[in-house]
Amino acid sequence: MAKASKNQTMDETGGRRSLLGEALVHLALVVATAAALYPVLWVMSLAFSSSQAPSARVLPWPEAPSLDQFRAVVGTHDAAGRWLFGRQLFNSLSVSIATAVVGVGIATPAAYALARFRFLGKERGVWLLMATQMFPGVATLVPLYLILQGLHLLDSRAGLVLVYATTSVPFCVMQLRSSFEAIPVDLEEAAMVDGASRFQAFRMVALPAARPAIAVTALFAFMGAWNEFILAATLMSRAESFTLPVALQRYVGEHGAAWGHFAAGALIVSIPVMAIFYLAQRHIVSGLTSGGVKG
Repeated sequence: MAKASKNQTMDETGGRRSLLGEALVHLALVVATAAALYPVLWVMSLAFSSSQAPSARVLPWPEAPSLDQFRAVVGTHDAAGRWLFGRQLFNSLSVSIATAVVGVGIATPAAYALARFRFLGKERGVWLLMATQMFPGVATLVPLYLILQGLHLLDSRAGLVLVYATTSVPFCVMQLRSSFEAIPVDLEEAAMVDGASRFQAFRMVALPAARPAIAVTALFAFMGAWNEFILAATLMSRAESFTLPVALQRYVGEHGAAWGHFAAGALIVSIPVMAIFYLAQRHIVSGLTSGGVKG
C-alpha cells in the first residue's frame, strides 16, 4: 500500500515537472517569436503611418494609419511620365524568372551526369563547383563589369541574368546532384530493360522523381536574383533599368531618408516571395528532404 502511494507521488511529481518543462519551452518560443516579429511590426508600422520618421515608442502601432506611403511608392513615374515602378517590377520579375530557368535548365542535366556517370575529372569538377560557392558575387564584380561592357550588355536585363547565372548554376548543380543520387538506379535500369533509352529513362523516370527538388532549387534561384542588390546597383545606372531592391535603396540617401516609403517598398518586395512560400510550402518540405536519405 505504501509502495503504491510512493509510486503515485513520483508520478505526480514527474507529471508536474513535465508540465513545467513544456510551459518553459512554450514561453521560450513565444519570446523568440516576439523578438523575431518585433522589427517586422516596426516596418509595417512605418509603412502604414502618414509620417516618414519613426517616433520613440515601445509599441509599433501606426500613427494616423494611411496608405499614402504605398501610393507614393507604387505611383512613381519618371520625367517622361512613364510608370517607373511598373518597369522596375517587370525588371525584377523577368530577371528572377530567367535566372531560375537558366540555372535549373543548365544544372539539371549536369547534376544528373554527376550523379550517374563516371568520367575523368568528375571529383575535381565537383570540388571546383563547391569552391565557387565560397566566394561572394561581389568578388567577381570587376571582371563581370568588364565582360558586360565588352558585350554591350550593361544596363540590360540580359546582362544581369548572365551575371546571376554565374552563381545560380553551381548552386543548382550541387543542390540537384544529391537529389538525383537519392533516386534508386534500379528504376532507370528497369525502364531501360523495357526498351527505354538513357535519355528516355532520364526524362520519364528521373525527372518526375526529382520534381520537388527541382521546384525548390528554382525557388531559391529566383529568391537569390529577386533579393540581390550589390551587382544590380553596380551594373545598372538608369532608373528604368533598376530592379526593386535597387529602387528601394534610393529612398535612403546620404543626408536623409524617407523611411515610410522605404518600409512600404520593403513590404511590397516581400509579398511575391511570401506568396510563393505559402503556395508551395508542401513541395518545399518534400524537396528539401528528398536528398537527405538514399533509398
